[in-house]
Amino acid sequence: MALTNRQYDQIMRSYEQKQRAARLSLEKEKASMYAAAPALKELDDSIAAFSVKQAKQLLDGDTKALETLKKQLARAREKRARLLVSAGFPPDGPKPRYDCADCQDTGFIGHARCHCFKQAAIDLIYTQSNIKTILESENFGALTFDYYGTKPPDPSTGRSPLDNARLAVTACRSFVDAFDETFGNIFFYGSTGTGKTFLSNCVAKALIDSGHSVLYFTSFQLFNILEESKFRGDADAKQQQNDLFTCDLLIIDDLGTELANSFSVSQLFLCLNERLLRRKSTIISSNLDLEKLFTTYSERNFSRIISNYTLLKLTGEDIRLKKRTQ
Repeated sequence: MALTNRQYDQIMRSYEQKQRAARLSLEKEKASMYAAAPALKELDDSIAAFSVKQAKQLLDGDTKALETLKKQLARAREKRARLLVSAGFPPDGPKPRYDCADCQDTGFIGHARCHCFKQAAIDLIYTQSNIKTILESENFGALTFDYYGTKPPDPSTGRSPLDNARLAVTACRSFVDAFDETFGNIFFYGSTGTGKTFLSNCVAKALIDSGHSVLYFTSFQLFNILEESKFRGDADAKQQQNDLFTCDLLIIDDLGTELANSFSVSQLFLCLNERLLRRKSTIISSNLDLEKLFTTYSERNFSRIISNYTLLKLTGEDIRLKKRTQ
């Protein structure tokens, strides 16, 4: 599971907070225990003092000190258990209350990430993906071809809107299945309301659920982040830009709806090129046809997309309008 440094640090801070809460809770329970049975406090203090004394004797060469300590501790534990039970506590006393007993709120079991860490990572990725709520309804489970007809055929390929939709869905499922083994990118294009954003969200949902980091931005949001990073230049802006370059999947939705200028063209090239160099996958959706893409975003950007992206064209009527009329 790939996490950015900031995401990893955020999760680990949450574990530190959980551990502090567990320690405070334990201290309160001990205080309550000692208040109910003052003899317990005296006994625990004597056990600690005796252990220190015997340890010093052991260091001084007293070979019997360890055996004496074991016997003394066994008797003290028996007495302590009796005092606890008589005061209404479990015989072994209060224990820290961890959210996850398996890793004791450390996030790790040995050197491996605990199941709770993996779940925390998925939850965080969902929250930071910008599309958490949308993915509850836009995913492969909600996919339907009912809104795609068999006419009119695409003049360039002869395929119907339904044919194009089926091909796109098959390509998206293959993209998800091979994500960890095969580097790839997708460029959705076609008329408004034909399912480009929906399919992007289907891919996002599937990859987030398998623990991959996904970020979703409209083209306007994307260029705003890049602008702030370039001109504001503070640490947070720089980190946001770094996240754009390093997340497992970046989704750029509605490319072409922003005001295209020399800055946006150059920054798009920076973003796409950085992710290609790092072999980080990107999905772009746009209402622009390929000719308009070329004239709007320059030959360099067009070349990057044509050469490194799977081009998926969606055609047909506006599904949003169809849903409204129905």
